[in-house]
Amino acid sequence: MKRKKQKSIYKTHKTKDLILREDTTIKTYSAPEIVSAERNGYIFACTNRTERECLERGLFSTNKVYAEKVFSIKKGDVLFLFNMDRDILYGPFRACSDGGKDLVPDAWNGQYPYQVRIEKVNGVKNLRGAKEIFSKLNIDWKMPVDKYRTAILIKVLEDPSFEIKNIRLPKEYVPDEKPKLEATTLWDYPKQSYGRTPKGNNKYPGVTPAFIIYNLIKRYTEPGDVVLDPMAGSGTTLDVCKEEGRKCIAYDIVSTRPDIQQNDARKLPLPDNSIDMIFVDSPYGDNVKYNDHPDNIGNISAEKEEFYDELEKVMRECYRVLKPGKILGWLIGDQWVKKKFTPVGLKVYQRLEKYFEPVDIICVVRRGQTSNTGVWYNRAIRFNFFLRGFKYLLLMKKPVEGEKKYENREIKWTHYKRG
Repeated sequence: MKRKKQKSIYKTHKTKDLILREDTTIKTYSAPEIVSAERNGYIFACTNRTERECLERGLFSTNKVYAEKVFSIKKGDVLFLFNMDRDILYGPFRACSDGGKDLVPDAWNGQYPYQVRIEKVNGVKNLRGAKEIFSKLNIDWKMPVDKYRTAILIKVLEDPSFEIKNIRLPKEYVPDEKPKLEATTLWDYPKQSYGRTPKGNNKYPGVTPAFIIYNLIKRYTEPGDVVLDPMAGSGTTLDVCKEEGRKCIAYDIVSTRPDIQQNDARKLPLPDNSIDMIFVDSPYGDNVKYNDHPDNIGNISAEKEEFYDELEKVMRECYRVLKPGKILGWLIGDQWVKKKFTPVGLKVYQRLEKYFEPVDIICVVRRGQTSNTGVWYNRAIRFNFFLRGFKYLLLMKKPVEGEKKYENREIKWTHYKRG
């Protein structure tokens, strides 16, 4: 005898990015009203060493890698604390301030300056096995958590026996994938842009990889800072800054779009000490035809000292408008033509050192040049020369008057035994 099919007591809730199956009280999940499912959630990580200070100070914080997440937090948002050492999730908490920088400058000796003030909500609960819960709900704790998953986390904290298997969730929707922050001095990008919105024009000769701009502004600027690109080309810097909440001033000797102002980089119409970061992707000789403007530095051969003299005028202007202690990034390549090698990058570096202090030198792998063909590879082997495989990204800092130098410091090296 067949059993009668019981009518489902569950209701399907459809949203843009997920389907929830739970009873008709889904909107509350028995969560306190002040942390209802109408708020996104944010998970902060701690260790056994830092957990106590987080709770005693009523302050969650992180480093620059997750600064954007902190700046997106608004007063009233839902917060959780994840102890990575013990795999325990605490919560819910409520943000009682917007996310910001240096709310308590001396907390953790200044190591974690991106902070938000927090308060407990109706008795904080804890949940063991947090990583497994994150996996089941497709939560990346490094990213903001949508309001539906936030409500589920609150429910599971209140009632650990709550059956997550009753809820069907696809992978969490990520609005626009971001590049990773580089940690080495070798950067290699398979394509010019990232995300769904193009950055610059990949058909423009010598177009800058957008990944470079992203890494520089993430490391050396804050949201709202002013970035200058005096040789903006197709506008890659403009597009990245716009998406990441930075202000951008872009000039070029010949403007390619309305938001790039026509201007010679050797004469910047800007006040002294007014810019938070500068990026320059300059010509490295006359090998690329940018335009026919008579003042275009790219029409001068890199084999002539005149080329470096004109670039030095750009450097002086960059020094004048950059704030002390701030960063200049200069992208430049070498030249090999008709059996003659010109170390353009080293020559540019020598000129930059007249005005700036060195921070580091990055090698950026070249992918898009026209010599990336079998024909040119064959010629390089037959005629015993090398194709250009990288560009220099020279990172320089404008000196701060009175800042202590490193001449008299002592280094205590840690030596490791071989084998």
